[in-house]
Amino acid sequence: MSKQAKARRLTGQEAMAKVCSVRTSARKLNLVAASIRGLKVQRALNELEFSHRRIAKDVRKALYSAISNAENNHNLDIDSLIVAEAFVGKNLIMKRFHARARGRASRVEKPFSEITIVVREVGEAA
Repeated sequence: MSKQAKARRLTGQEAMAKVCSVRTSARKLNLVAASIRGLKVQRALNELEFSHRRIAKDVRKALYSAISNAENNHNLDIDSLIVAEAFVGKNLIMKRFHARARGRASRVEKPFSEITIVVREVGEAA
């Protein structure tokens, strides 16, 4: 016997994209995610295009993926999409060491993060 299929977390008017290993800390990534939350997708793409932060390029690719998922998998109109959710989570941490004076070492942590972007289609009334 097989398992029951899980119910879809998103509604019929939503599409999602998730990037699991982004090489930056969650705090830095959340600043970029907060700048696009609630915007129309074209405006959000413009924000990310002209952002000075290095990680904005990876967030832009994730947003393009969410838009493509909405168009190809769920048949949503890309002109009426907004960024409904953009949230960040922690992922693994690479642990390295840095040689210090007198034969000691100090720890260097290189964190990874993950970002999830949900786009939603809004009607003309909204």
